[in-house]
Amino acid sequence: MNENIAFLELKYGNIYGGYPNFYAISEIALLVFERGSNKIFLESWINQADVDIVDVYAETDELGHTVRRVREVLNMRSNRRFRYDEEFRLSDRDLQFAFRNLRSTKAAVKNFLHKNLRKYRFDDMIVFDGRRDIFLCERSGVSFDYVNIIDIQKDLNRETDYLFSLNKLSTVIDFHTDRSYLRSYNLEYWLHPIAARQIMPGTAAFDAARLMMVFNEYHEHHGDFMLRAAKLLNKIQKRKEEEKEEANDSESDDGSSSDNID
Repeated sequence: MNENIAFLELKYGNIYGGYPNFYAISEIALLVFERGSNKIFLESWINQADVDIVDVYAETDELGHTVRRVREVLNMRSNRRFRYDEEFRLSDRDLQFAFRNLRSTKAAVKNFLHKNLRKYRFDDMIVFDGRRDIFLCERSGVSFDYVNIIDIQKDLNRETDYLFSLNKLSTVIDFHTDRSYLRSYNLEYWLHPIAARQIMPGTAAFDAARLMMVFNEYHEHHGDFMLRAAKLLNKIQKRKEEEKEEANDSESDDGSSSDNID
């Protein structure tokens, strides 16, 4: 018998020039994986409100380690991006206008998720560091009363005593995709063209696909997954130690140079 399991990912940001702790949802992806048949269903919602939000994303190295965090301004209606200015502030009038433009999105979020919760019958929904994702959905009126929500980041943290990012875990499983397949170190799933078109880097759909592959690798190939995760952590630790040694050598060189000048 086939069994559905769902994966939820959101993209969100605070209103540019507004309150730093008020977040607007820009994208939602609900990916449903049918165990047994390996079928993948992907439902996406994109906010079309004419509001500028701050989009924050991580630039990573080949180990999935964050090199720096980038802030850009995204207009959700046009999808255009602008340079972020941390000194920029909206006037009270413009801020209220932005709130009015966002008001209708609460009903849209509620309708999108409730429709798909009814459409795809599942008991378990997987999130990654999903406390704020769930809060933002519930603030829009979404009810998850009959869904068992599992945060895989918390499960991994308990097992490894390390707070993995989705970027690092994607490196652990060697995640990659093309127009036809999702692939990882041990797994491969065919993608329907409709789903494939949605899975673009930087989108909620892309993160939902990565989350599904991480979850399935973790549960279906647990021993191999943990070994590969440990190897990645060793590489990251080794690189940190090398960078520390280089910094110490640089300081020593600076000190010896000044001694020579004296």
